Amino acid sequence: MNNLAQIEALLFVAGDEGITSQALCQITQFDKPAVIALIEQLANKYANDTMSALEVRETDGAYRLVTKPSLGVIVKNFFDAPDNATLSQAQLETLVIVAYKQPVTRVEIDQIRGVQSAGTLQKLMLRQLLVETGRKDEPGRPIMYGTSAMFLDYFGLKSLTELPPLPDFETLDVDDGGTLFANVLESENLEMKEGQKNV
Repeated sequence: MNNLAQIEALLFVAGDEGITSQALCQITQFDKPAVIALIEQLANKYANDTMSALEVRETDGAYRLVTKPSLGVIVKNFFDAPDNATLSQAQLETLVIVAYKQPVTRVEIDQIRGVQSAGTLQKLMLRQLLVETGRKDEPGRPIMYGTSAMFLDYFGLKSLTELPPLPDFETLDVDDGGTLFANVLESENLEMKEGQKNV
């Protein structure tokens, strides 16, 4: 495997979180000038290839693969399609964790869910239900995620204070999958309706 392919593979598996040049050096054992040169070579390769949908983007010291801005409309159409209009179980699970644990990193989400969440996070970001809230002050400076105003609109909430309480916050577990968030919201809505009947 050539050196450029190694860098490309690492950018791919890093997902939306991205990966720093320092981390690339540690994993590949290449020196920093070589890594930077390879990243630039890969970026130029994508930029000059009209058949490629990808480009390399650097944000706050981390490099990641993203779709080219010119494809924004077609990507939006994907998420607007009827089959993708509703949230999947994986997306609901991730929203539960972010909503109650924010700000939270991808690794922390992965640890709770027990599976890799990079793709799910990216989809929720594209749907504008989640936003980046900053970077955690630890090695690698991972991105921290939080819920957005769109999240509140989607679930009919005025603010995060309206989120129903979880019985055991510190040991938040989503073994129940996407039903957890749906159930707590449904429970709150039922209580509100009952209260209105009794008025």
